[in-house]
Amino acid sequence: MDNHDNGGVSPAARAVRETASDRGVTLGFDERSAGLPAHAEEADASAAGGSANPQKRKRRKRRKRKLYVKGPGGDAPAAEQHESKPEQPQQKKPGALRRPAPNRGREENRTTYAALDLGTNNCRLLMAVPGRPGHFQVVDAFSRIVRLGEGLSQEGRLGEAAMDRAVAALKICAEKLRTRRPRRMRLIATEACRSAENGAAFISRVKKETGLSLEIIDRQTEARLAVAGCGTLVDRGTDGVVLFDIGGGSSEIALVDVSRHRTPRLADHIVSWTSLPVGVVSLSERFGGHHVTQESFSAMVDAVSQMLDRFDDGGRLKDVVAGGKFHLIGTSGTVTTLAGVHLGLPRYDRRRVDGLWMERENVDRMIDTILSWDFDMRKANPCIGADRADLVLSGCAILEAIRRRWPAERLRVADRGLREGMLSEMMASDGVWRRRRRVGRTA
Repeated sequence: MDNHDNGGVSPAARAVRETASDRGVTLGFDERSAGLPAHAEEADASAAGGSANPQKRKRRKRRKRKLYVKGPGGDAPAAEQHESKPEQPQQKKPGALRRPAPNRGREENRTTYAALDLGTNNCRLLMAVPGRPGHFQVVDAFSRIVRLGEGLSQEGRLGEAAMDRAVAALKICAEKLRTRRPRRMRLIATEACRSAENGAAFISRVKKETGLSLEIIDRQTEARLAVAGCGTLVDRGTDGVVLFDIGGGSSEIALVDVSRHRTPRLADHIVSWTSLPVGVVSLSERFGGHHVTQESFSAMVDAVSQMLDRFDDGGRLKDVVAGGKFHLIGTSGTVTTLAGVHLGLPRYDRRRVDGLWMERENVDRMIDTILSWDFDMRKANPCIGADRADLVLSGCAILEAIRRRWPAERLRVADRGLREGMLSEMMASDGVWRRRRRVGRTA
């Protein structure tokens, strides 16, 4: 219903205006004139000394009514878009008659949640509103490769250029957060800030220059959030999964057992976890990422395998793996890149990649294919590009070491992770899905 008082406007005029509104056009006429009865218009004509001839009255009425349509120059009378006419007295802007749109933004802000993840390689922001239980709808997102950890493995410090890139990206995130004003948000930093000797100083700089207060999380929290973000990707018929997140400076691995019971919070079923102090950036800096041979690739796989050999999981997933009701879940740029290449996408498409199943032979073939390409061929592939061309094979080496430790017939690809985990945990702790269930039952 229109918020304005309709007194003094005839039903016929309102019908004309509402019909025009439904069609997406606005009528630029004076509502008072449109609402006058026929006899009143005749009286006005007589008082002015004009003729009361009905045909003339109709012509005068048609001249008063102008239909406004959208044209190249904005809202203008339809006739004026085809020919120029003598200048008319200034009329009320047609926009004044438009029904004001409901203020959805204010309501959305009260239910919006935000999660920011500043990693060794990427800066990512995700904002969403709760949907059906366990799900949410994304309302805004931002992602940029900043390579904050560039040179960290050699210097032990964050470089000035890398910090400048990260701060520039964070300023964009800060502006988005100020615009949306989310109900709750969590802003985290991971391995680069965790291991750099000037990591804390950088966090202080971020606060000073952007107003954002970043939290440096530990490796266990990082593994739990990665698992929390992928709860809906565990196959219903499985008894367990090994979920891994190959980052820029570290790689988190979590063993999840759902063979006895299953709750909506997948993180509750973690039976063991580890964090490898190696990621795509640090491994490529150690072994080289531009020119990768079969020998250097094998050396990378062996180096990661040695780290995994030191991980004692207590055999907690041994029976599940042997039983066959088991699969891998990979959440990182490495596995999403493999999936994009596997699908032959002309450009990366998250909708087709997230949740994709890849069989063991498909993963083998994709790794062999990318390994056979030189740097320029990797850079030319639309799902790899210049930003990942020197990192993708180091990620494949980490993936290969994980697959050797936990052989699986299937790998599920997740284009999600820490941000989704943070959003899920915040919404769950606020009870938004419990309230929605109660509302649904009441309705």
